[in-house]
Amino acid sequence: MLIRLEEEKDWKAVYELNKSAFESDAEAKLVDALRTATNPYISLVSEIDSNIVGHILFTSVLLSGHQDLKIMGLAPMAVLPEHQKKGIGSELVNSGLKSCISLGFGAVVVLGHPTYYPRFGFFPSTRYSIRSEYDVPKDVFMVLELEVGFLRGKSGIITYNPEFSKL
Repeated sequence: MLIRLEEEKDWKAVYELNKSAFESDAEAKLVDALRTATNPYISLVSEIDSNIVGHILFTSVLLSGHQDLKIMGLAPMAVLPEHQKKGIGSELVNSGLKSCISLGFGAVVVLGHPTYYPRFGFFPSTRYSIRSEYDVPKDVFMVLELEVGFLRGKSGIITYNPEFSKL
């Protein structure tokens, strides 16, 4: 398996991957929209035998009252159904987090499954007095500090790129 940066030639395959991994094409359309609507972003693909089987996207988010903080949001992540539960998602998350660190981001937020993301060090955002702009259960909105103490004394509401509201 190879994890690499997404290239423009991958866009159609990434669209089809997201469409098949989710119950509609909403996430696939979101990925397409975010490529032009946000900067910076990190988009990685996972390949097996030159076929794209996984994708992950990180886009910058804002913490109210602290717009200068470099924080990324992880969403969406998808793995083809026939390749799920083989560690591909974990490899994508780990590679993406390393990319976030290399770009100087101090934290990552995710709105995701409460039993999956804690394995990477994510905690419920309430630990940091941080909330999502979306009304979601407390255990599904999580934060990972990439730099120890990065969020110390910070609180507020995380806002995503407006494209997420169209989902």
